[in-house]
Amino acid sequence: MPGVLSGLLILPLIGAALVLFVRGEDETALSNIRYIALLTTLVTFLLSLVAWWQFDPASSGFQLVEQASWISSSITFKLGVDGYSLPFVLLTTFLMPFCILASWTSIERRVRDYMISFLILETLMIGVFVSLDLVLFYLFFEGGLIPMFLIIGVWGGQRRVYAAFKFFLYTLLGSVLLLIAVMA
Repeated sequence: MPGVLSGLLILPLIGAALVLFVRGEDETALSNIRYIALLTTLVTFLLSLVAWWQFDPASSGFQLVEQASWISSSITFKLGVDGYSLPFVLLTTFLMPFCILASWTSIERRVRDYMISFLILETLMIGVFVSLDLVLFYLFFEGGLIPMFLIIGVWGGQRRVYAAFKFFLYTLLGSVLLLIAVMA
């Protein structure tokens, strides 16, 4: 049975799927897309408060641990939080509704794509903070670079393409070094 942490990963993806199925490009459809994204981030924040409520600060070690077999016996889908990662999960889920609200009127083109990118980014950022397997962490971390590249490249400022490619090149170098370290 999935736990709170799995719910935190799945909920923004469900919101992204709902946004994807909203038809039309008229003002009503765009308003529905914005409201679905905002509601999804608010519910995700409330679920992170449930995780905070279930967390015992007196206990050391990882809590709310969820584990499932994945690729092999050494690579598992293992999630958990400790006293360091839970505040980052709370911060991520707290800031996401503000990100959606801040772009409410400023994003006028490709609103659907923008909201989907942010919801997927939320899932991947939470995944970075709750993953307890190194390969899973690497996949969440690298996956988070894709929506960031799109957000910078499509909705950035005047030199957005230049900034997106700079972002790509710097993160590619770091990613290669991280992959080498994971494999070692």
